[in-house]
Amino acid sequence: MYHLRTHVAADGARADVAFTDRWGGVSAPPFDALNLALASADDEGAVAENHRLLLADFAPGAQLADLVQVHGRAVDVAVPDPGRSRPEADGVVTTSDEVVLMVRAADCVPVVLVDPGAGVVGAAHAGRRGVQLDVVGATLEAMRERGAEDVTAFVGPHVCGACYEVPADLRDEVASVEPATRSTTSWGTPSLDLGAGVVAQLRRGGARVVTDAATCTRTCPDLYSHRRDGAASGRHAGLVRLRPGARGAA
Repeated sequence: MYHLRTHVAADGARADVAFTDRWGGVSAPPFDALNLALASADDEGAVAENHRLLLADFAPGAQLADLVQVHGRAVDVAVPDPGRSRPEADGVVTTSDEVVLMVRAADCVPVVLVDPGAGVVGAAHAGRRGVQLDVVGATLEAMRERGAEDVTAFVGPHVCGACYEVPADLRDEVASVEPATRSTTSWGTPSLDLGAGVVAQLRRGGARVVTDAATCTRTCPDLYSHRRDGAASGRHAGLVRLRPGARGAA
């Protein structure tokens, strides 16, 4: 069920970080098995059960704080709220140990961020537009406004620069904003390296960056990829939470 799961500790406080793969759920082919997509041709009951299984394992009893992702740079501040509806945003932060943050992806870059010592965590979804708009920088800023000082960012699975072919003019457009994205496919055509762009933005924002989970989605059958599978692709996710009791209020 997990592509990477790790615990981050500071000053006695702890945060849990995970990226899912596509296994361990109940969805039937072609969405097998742990499809977490909000909108797909998958059975809605199966997707709901996948979420239940994931949360029961990762953060029993916690409230899910996820998003309607719109490829922008808006950042939601999540607090415990039984009536919460999903906001349109691509970043989310919290200081509460009662919620678990989630962002979904299938080629875009999922990022989870932690400062357990300050009791602040965040997550961001960065596609092409998100890199152009620096959504990870906006998420870092929202965390710092809530006391974060020593942020570690975990970059999740995404399509790599050797596989993400785009027209030359689009590559130039994005690279004019974030030069680190300029790349070439393994077959010699223009491409974008969104992961490199995200890493550059995180480092400029002062975050420590961990890329252990940054596997290419297009070439890894254990992960979902819209580039590879089109409408038959599900979604995996990045998750983060403060350990209960690590810090106090939202």
